[in-house]
Amino acid sequence: MLITGGRGKVGRRAAEALVDRGHHVLLADIVPARHGPAIAGDLPYYHGDLTDFGVTVGVIAKARPDVIVHAAGIPGPSHDAPAVVFRTNATSTFNVAEAAVRLGITRLVYVSSETTIGYVTAERPARPDYLPVDELHALRPQEAYSMSKAFGEMICDATVRRADITAVSIRPSLVLDADDYQHVLSRFQATDVAAKFNLWSYVDARDLGALIALAAESDTPGHEVVYAAAADNITGRPLKQLAASGWPSGDSPELRPTELDDASGIDCSKAQRLFGWRHERSWRQYSQG
Repeated sequence: MLITGGRGKVGRRAAEALVDRGHHVLLADIVPARHGPAIAGDLPYYHGDLTDFGVTVGVIAKARPDVIVHAAGIPGPSHDAPAVVFRTNATSTFNVAEAAVRLGITRLVYVSSETTIGYVTAERPARPDYLPVDELHALRPQEAYSMSKAFGEMICDATVRRADITAVSIRPSLVLDADDYQHVLSRFQATDVAAKFNLWSYVDARDLGALIALAAESDTPGHEVVYAAAADNITGRPLKQLAASGWPSGDSPELRPTELDDASGIDCSKAQRLFGWRHERSWRQYSQG
């Protein structure tokens, strides 16, 4: 299996999960390669800019994977010009999908984003129609990052229509590694509305890696889209309370039934149904309180 963006947070955790499950894993990224004798435990690595179609074809042809996990790209809108964000993410996703078709790859796992729905990175006020949101909610992206991720899902739709390939798009929530929790928790638990921007949701990077591995191994037909978030929200407060605090009276999203009082604003039951995935790690394991 080939993981693009294999040196990033998500790519590294996906690689760990796949290796642990006995798969032969190769990595590709734009980070320069380390030359010289191989270090024990290092995975085979290909260096390349996937916004260049020729490079993309060369990397995938050299790796000859049965499955591609596409995690490469700019992971947020904050540090690059909008045109760079959109061009990098959309072009690299198109190139990977196109190369996969031309080279006969039969499975593609695309790391999309919770932002496709539009509320997380919206430049004008936006709110979801209901909570918790699920994969049936309308997509209303506004800015370059969310548009690039929604466009990536459209590329997956088109790809499975035109070739003998299947795809899964995974929409992670706020991805947290062990070192991230300390500063995130202090910020997001300060008030009921501090983490409203992404509906108080999060996912541990290792749990996300496990879902990517399950999706890569599975044989679901066509193109499936699933969210990846922990079942609980990052504040520990009831979702009903958070929703009431987050929006003016009378403008709150419809609140749908949940198994937990402190449920996430994202429903991940589809990932559980298709792949048997459940989050194993909660912010509570890292809380100092």
